[in-house]
Amino acid sequence: MSEFWSDVVHTLSPYVPGEQPRGGSFVKLNTNENPFGPSPATLEAIRAAVTDRLRLYPDPESLALRTAIAERFGLEAAEVFVGNGSDEVLAHTFHALLKHGEPLLFPDITYSFYPTYCRLYEIPHRLTPLDANLRLRVEDYVAPRGAIIIANPNAPTGVALPLEDVRRLVTAHADRMVVVDEAYVDFGAQSAASLVRDHANLLVVRTFSKSHSLAGMRVGFALGQRHLIEALVRVKDSFNSYPLNMLSQAAALAAWLDKDWTDQCLAKIVANRAELTQALAGLGFDVLPSQANFVFAALPGRAGADLMRLLREEGVLVRHFSAPRIADRLRITIGTADECAALVAALRRRL
Repeated sequence: MSEFWSDVVHTLSPYVPGEQPRGGSFVKLNTNENPFGPSPATLEAIRAAVTDRLRLYPDPESLALRTAIAERFGLEAAEVFVGNGSDEVLAHTFHALLKHGEPLLFPDITYSFYPTYCRLYEIPHRLTPLDANLRLRVEDYVAPRGAIIIANPNAPTGVALPLEDVRRLVTAHADRMVVVDEAYVDFGAQSAASLVRDHANLLVVRTFSKSHSLAGMRVGFALGQRHLIEALVRVKDSFNSYPLNMLSQAAALAAWLDKDWTDQCLAKIVANRAELTQALAGLGFDVLPSQANFVFAALPGRAGADLMRLLREEGVLVRHFSAPRIADRLRITIGTADECAALVAALRRRL
């Protein structure tokens, strides 16, 4: 019955999320979720928000949350945009800021939602290859371009650009939009948020899903100068004026204010990442230097898809991408110490 579809639907290849198993008992290291739950203060804020007020619409501007985010970065609330997860924030960004006559540039190996958005919004785009070590080189972004988007740290590689390289990219393309997707920045990379004040062409996109343990609440945000945020608000209010419900706003605000809890969890993940990287290297894996809450690893002589299957047989879920250049690698989320140990034990049993 596809004759009822709009023309654009026939061209879409939707993004495929990682497996969320229904049944069975798995060590789940495939979707980059935080292994440590939200803070007690966050859970209490959610409980407190469950009142008769749920019959009312939430604050369409999420002002309390935007104000708290802005204060930490030395910005104003008008320089912060929030949405239903960073995926929605990115979707509005593609629609409002990245559709120009010349192609949008982004790496050939990066977050696979980017080409999906390009197809959805009919945005011309060109892939810019990472180097032989799967690193982004600023000097490669010299082709004719309408705008640029990068993930930093990159996904699925986990490799991050230093802040000075991001500054060079934003400065070199001052006449074009540059979007930096920082979903994983809290795990050891340098945020470009400090550059927002001085660069009218920069938008920084963040999420509460990873470092703040709120993947189930769907909250993301963007930082940019007022004219950029205004464009996002125009798109949002033409699509859905109430993207964040009352519970999500309460949870995100409490999580943002409980910085001590977040910092403690981040420190544990960084420590587990170092231990897992060392253990995988000891098994012969090539592991890229990661500043995210995952590692990207390959075992020479073994196909990535085969490794994923044998790990699943052992009750451990990891992520595999079949794209050229990375088909032999696995993206492995950093879990608790016990979860990482279970992964290593499974590999030792099967290799």
